[in-house]
Amino acid sequence: MFRKQDEPECEVEDFVLSDGDELECYWYNKKENPSKILILFHGLAGSFKSSYIQGMMNYFSNEGYTVVLMHFRGCGLKDNKMPRLYHSGETSDAKEFISNVKSRYPQSELYAVGFSLGGNMLLKLVAEQGEDSPFEAVVSVSAPLQLDLSSKTMSKGFSKFYQWYLLKSLKKSAHKKFEKFDMAKYVNIKKYEINNLNTFWLFDDKITAPLHGFSDAKEYYDLSSSRQYLKDIRVNTLVINALDDPFMDENGIANKDEISSCVTLYNPKHGGHVGFVEGSFFKPNFFIERAVKSFFNRIDKSII
Repeated sequence: MFRKQDEPECEVEDFVLSDGDELECYWYNKKENPSKILILFHGLAGSFKSSYIQGMMNYFSNEGYTVVLMHFRGCGLKDNKMPRLYHSGETSDAKEFISNVKSRYPQSELYAVGFSLGGNMLLKLVAEQGEDSPFEAVVSVSAPLQLDLSSKTMSKGFSKFYQWYLLKSLKKSAHKKFEKFDMAKYVNIKKYEINNLNTFWLFDDKITAPLHGFSDAKEYYDLSSSRQYLKDIRVNTLVINALDDPFMDENGIANKDEISSCVTLYNPKHGGHVGFVEGSFFKPNFFIERAVKSFFNRIDKSII
């Protein structure tokens, strides 16, 4: 659904990673000494232009937060400098950026929200951080918690439309990599074969996995799925998955036996994939921002 909202006027930072690549990071309502900073992670093929990102920026800036979106490699206005891109389990880039933000703003409280792929990455990240997480609280929205199940679901029924739409973007990025780099060093596929990769599993098996050091799609999914790490999370975490999400079926929803005491599950009956709209077509009410803020309020000791 088209969402009418003001486009935030952001300050763009080119964050340089330790390997020399760069991430485009969009800061909104940036302050010299912010009391609270919200870090956002977008979904697959997402960016600052994604309506859910702009919605969070507008809402939380009005609540007094400084908000920053960390684009994954190659997802901003500029192509990244290396053959590799990003994937669902890649936490090292985000860890570098988060560490940098914390060092620049040591007195600020840090919060984070990840959407879809970004949500899966965020959950895996805070699980890896354990007791050392710098966040007060984090929220995952519509994350595919078990990637192999999500991949299978996306190849069925109406969900195939979403798969086609996202793969179109991934294939475009892959073509650009083949034009710029000698990709034969990294993947065992020819440029002309890219357009034949018509499922997520095929694309991940032939490109995502080998490009990022995995033997195949199965190993990539097995190691990158956040579901297995939920029990290791030691920071206040809300995991939101709608029961009608076309990216997964009921088997992809986590249950209370799989999580730590720090994790809260919220599974509304309706919400789709990063949609979460109430009301009518003519008067839609997007409620995900309120749900996230309500969770943050529960954690915020200053308002208790």
